[in-house]
Amino acid sequence: MFTIKNIAACAGYICTIGIFCLNSAMAAIPVQHWTQPSGAQVFLVASPAIPMLDVQLDFDAGSRRDPAAQAGLASMTANMATQGMRAVGKDPALDDNAVGEAWADLGASLGSSASADRMSFSLRSLTYPDLLDKATALAARQIGEPAFSDSLWQRERQRVAAQLKEAATRPGTVAGRALAAAVYGSHPYGYQLTEATLARIQTADMRALYARSILPCRATVSLVGAVDRAQADALVTRLLARLPQTACAPLPALPEVAPLAQASDQRIPFDSAQAQVMIGQRGYPRSDPDFFALLVGNHILGGGGFGSRLTSEVREKRGLSYSVYSGFGPGLHAGAFTIGLQTRPDQATQAVQVAKQVLARFVAEGPTAAELQAAKDNLAGGFALRIDSNRKLLDNVANIAWNHLPLDYLDHWTQQIERVTQADIQLAFQRILQPEKMATVVVGENP
Repeated sequence: MFTIKNIAACAGYICTIGIFCLNSAMAAIPVQHWTQPSGAQVFLVASPAIPMLDVQLDFDAGSRRDPAAQAGLASMTANMATQGMRAVGKDPALDDNAVGEAWADLGASLGSSASADRMSFSLRSLTYPDLLDKATALAARQIGEPAFSDSLWQRERQRVAAQLKEAATRPGTVAGRALAAAVYGSHPYGYQLTEATLARIQTADMRALYARSILPCRATVSLVGAVDRAQADALVTRLLARLPQTACAPLPALPEVAPLAQASDQRIPFDSAQAQVMIGQRGYPRSDPDFFALLVGNHILGGGGFGSRLTSEVREKRGLSYSVYSGFGPGLHAGAFTIGLQTRPDQATQAVQVAKQVLARFVAEGPTAAELQAAKDNLAGGFALRIDSNRKLLDNVANIAWNHLPLDYLDHWTQQIERVTQADIQLAFQRILQPEKMATVVVGENP
């Protein structure tokens, strides 16, 4: 029987010996889970084939918890968290350059980011004892004692402001912002970093967010690599040791994204060679019981690349766009459903009409038997590519951990795909989508 070791070992050869690797991916992937005394939730896949460890620490501190007037606070806090450490006890302060050099000397890395739902820290290191010990100690300092330097923030704020100005010159950015505002309304998923909200963010706000959110009792830690349970438990304890060891009060509940009451249509003037078209509405949360039906259905509709129905109708039959896609963005709340394409400015109205017609027919009738089988073959056949590296496997383990999925979720993933029927897809799409109430944004259309 193949094991995780076989999967890791064949990762670099999946294109040349794909059958071997595909078979290995069907073996069980044992995810271990336990809760530390601090309250930290730990999820481990031991993969001893390569002396490497990938760790992800997730906290409920994403942009959905930003104050509306300070949209972008979570992402700016995550960006600044790994740029310098303050002095604590005998440990000297390190600026961002010194921190970068320290990680380079170890051949390891620590990154940080914030999404709508979570703030994350990602550690990668070789597991040779001397290197892993030093990398863990450095990461613990960085996570527990970020500097949030005022002078560095002034420089970073200027850089981000320049990025915002540059992004506003791209029609895709303009369309994406307009669609997010139309779909999410006042829900925090629709909060967007602007020059105005950026100007209101101070390092004191970052420190306050960090102090109330980045705590061991709020941590979900996922590990994939050459460590056993005892080593993983000790490592997680060290990583979180410099954070305040306090109890956690429940975080405030947030509302669900409201459905659109009616259709809307925005035509935004923009001088560009291509018009950017985006159509969307509220989608579904990751906890939706029809997740797999919606996943397979979207693959058929517009998520499967050149084999999708939207591509066939919009690109191949009418030549209205080189590429067109559809997608859901499920999170802790219902993320957006989006159709996107670029087309000649004088063809934008026709492209919108065709895309909406394709969507309406798919929601009403569902997929054909041939479309369903092709999607199943493609998704199930590509499963090995979802776990063919430590980093990809870690992403999947973190998905299990964050979304409270069964520990054997990956073992049954292809079976869940195979169980989906035409009726499942039709009913799920009819429940989630209302084609007659879509928000439409066109940027750069010629009148």
